[in-house]
Amino acid sequence: MIWIGVDVGTVRVGVARSDPRGVLAVPVTTLRRNARSDDDIDRLAALVMEYEAGGVVVGLPTTLAGREGSSAEMARNYGARLAERIAPVQVEYVDERLTTVSAQRKLGQSGVRGRAGRAVVDQAAAVELLQHWLDLHRG
Repeated sequence: MIWIGVDVGTVRVGVARSDPRGVLAVPVTTLRRNARSDDDIDRLAALVMEYEAGGVVVGLPTTLAGREGSSAEMARNYGARLAERIAPVQVEYVDERLTTVSAQRKLGQSGVRGRAGRAVVDQAAAVELLQHWLDLHRG
């Protein structure tokens, strides 16, 4: 089954998806965050339907000590609003500590920097968190 990975930020939302076997995560898009109208959630719900996803994994940014702060609360609220729109498709959460840092490092090593890097770092972070979740759940 296909899974969608979501990296929620205050400005952008990175989106990735898995292959149908749930082995490999690939980037999909970066959505402009709009907390007032939830246009990004509407577009994300449309992607879930388009890919016929069986589930969504939302990154949960915890501190290095494993605690949840305001960013994790924002991600949980985002996931809850998305879950209302895509029910009965399940929404799960995964600890995404350091995924953005890892994505930035990998992009930098590939020569992607500056404005181009900002445009894809959210997608790359979504790939990182989804791949982590897929690896944890591979049976």
